[in-house]
Amino acid sequence: MSEPQARSPRRGMCAAVLCLEAIVVGLSTLVMLSLTDVSATTAVLTGVGMAVLCLLVAGALRSEIGYAAGWLVQLGAIGLGFVVPMMFFLGAVFGLLWGTAYFLGRKIERERAAAYAALDAGR
Repeated sequence: MSEPQARSPRRGMCAAVLCLEAIVVGLSTLVMLSLTDVSATTAVLTGVGMAVLCLLVAGALRSEIGYAAGWLVQLGAIGLGFVVPMMFFLGAVFGLLWGTAYFLGRKIERERAAAYAALDAGR
C-alpha cells in the first residue's frame, strides 16, 4: 500500500502565515502614508507590493523554491521596520510563525512518511 495523496501540512501552515502576513504588510501602507515622510507612491508600492508578494509566494509553495522565497519575504517584512519601526517586531513575529510552520510541517511530513512505510512493511 502506498501513501495516499495527502495535503501537505507544511504547505498549509506556511500558506496561512503568508496570507495573514499579507494583511499586516498591506495595512502597513496606511501607517506609512499617515506617520512617515515616505511618498505616497513609495508607500503604496512597498506595502501593497509586499502584500501581493506574500500571496504569490503562498501560491508558489508547491515547490521548494516557494519556501526559499518565503524566507526572503520574512526578511523583507523585518526590513520594512526601517520605514515603520513596529514592523521590526511584527516582522520578527511572522518570521517565528513562518519558521515554526516550516519546521513543524516538515516534521509532520517525515513522521507521516515513516508511519506509512511502517504500515507497508507490516503487510
